[in-house]
Amino acid sequence: MAEHNDLGKLGEDLAAVHLEENGYSILERNFVIQKAEIDIIAQKDSVLAIVEVKTRSSLDFGSPQDFVKQKKIQLLIKAVNAYINDREKDFAEDLEIRFDIVAVHKNGETFAIEHLTDAFYHF
Repeated sequence: MAEHNDLGKLGEDLAAVHLEENGYSILERNFVIQKAEIDIIAQKDSVLAIVEVKTRSSLDFGSPQDFVKQKKIQLLIKAVNAYINDREKDFAEDLEIRFDIVAVHKNGETFAIEHLTDAFYHF
């Protein structure tokens, strides 16, 4: 596997642990439908968090969250619609859907993790 793929997988693992440590239940990882992928689908209380994980080895070219572009947002919305429609009976009607970004970047020998809730406009 390429080094950037290893870094991305590590970032997703760190993000999942971070979410669980903050009271989220991980429902799905790497949910794919057609060309759309959701890195993590997590739930905390009545919030369904659709989480895009962005991992970078440095901040030289900008923050990880700066790399979530409009096309990716459109694909996430498409994927979450499919996910919800397929599992409609599994969720309460008052479920709030929120799009989050977990930004992970190397900070010396460790990683810094920033969880941006309600990171971009949805529906």
